[in-house]
Amino acid sequence: MYHSKITGLGYYVPDNVVTNDDLSRIMDTNDEWIQERTGIQERRHIVPGEDTTTTMGVKAARIAIERSGVAITDIDFVVFATLSPDYYFPGPGVLVQRDLGMNTVGALDVRNQCSGFVYAISVADQYIKTGMYKNILVIGSEVQSTGLDMTDRGRSVSVIFGDGAGAAVLSREEDLTKGILSTHLHSEGQHAEELAVKAPGMGGRWITDILSENNPDDESYFPYMNGQFVFKNAVVRFSEVINEGLDANNLQVSDIDMLIPHQANLRISQFIQKKFGLTDDQVFNNIQKYGNTTAASVPIALTEAWEQGKIKSGDLVILAAFGSGFTWASAVIRW
Repeated sequence: MYHSKITGLGYYVPDNVVTNDDLSRIMDTNDEWIQERTGIQERRHIVPGEDTTTTMGVKAARIAIERSGVAITDIDFVVFATLSPDYYFPGPGVLVQRDLGMNTVGALDVRNQCSGFVYAISVADQYIKTGMYKNILVIGSEVQSTGLDMTDRGRSVSVIFGDGAGAAVLSREEDLTKGILSTHLHSEGQHAEELAVKAPGMGGRWITDILSENNPDDESYFPYMNGQFVFKNAVVRFSEVINEGLDANNLQVSDIDMLIPHQANLRISQFIQKKFGLTDDQVFNNIQKYGNTTAASVPIALTEAWEQGKIKSGDLVILAAFGSGFTWASAVIRW
């Protein structure tokens, strides 16, 4: 039995900065309203034709691989988390394998939205623990700006999301006191429709239905979110899954050196921080700059925290996320 250890991190965000004031010019909103409810000041949106979910993932991956010291030819497997693939099929994992010029390794796509990267980390961790693979590339990448309703009708959702990508290389670690100590995954599908994009979907309304009806009031292909319901569930599940990780490893809240929460809403992060009695130095947030980048938010934040020297060798790091599905997850890591 082995542990897996994060040996390289990288992230990429588009150059195009979209501020709250920019959004106020195209929809009935304002900077004060957005910051008060979400903490977001700005986000990044791609310029169509310049970036895609795959190309951003590749850019983040190149940085992570270079920092890991692992050759591209030594990557054994790819796990790609996203809700916004370039194509309905195939998924972006195989496109990354192609664009990085990798060997004909396996590529797996994970569709767990906001918790997708933590789920992907858990999948990679299991493969490494069993000895099947030695080095795995894990990516979380999202292009959401091109799929949002950028009108007054969609303002409550569209102001929240941004585009970006983050990546990590997981490698085999023989010292069982280091690396990923445990991961914890959950779902509660009874609330799936509280945060969803329902069309196009084979089980409901497909492209042919949308085109034939040509209904300008059809909102099924735009994100829907029951904001208050999601918030109330998120703060409960965040707390539960963090405690679950601590309990599984006989750890206390006081042992946490850094918590990297999914950047869903700054108010959620602040609620969790206060509940656990953590200091500002123990929780990393960057939603103010990037908005909610869904599966990319945890790896982007993790990379920035590491780059800024906030994560050091021997630190106890916890990743936690909650999102559509409902799904939630945590990972406990000894750096």
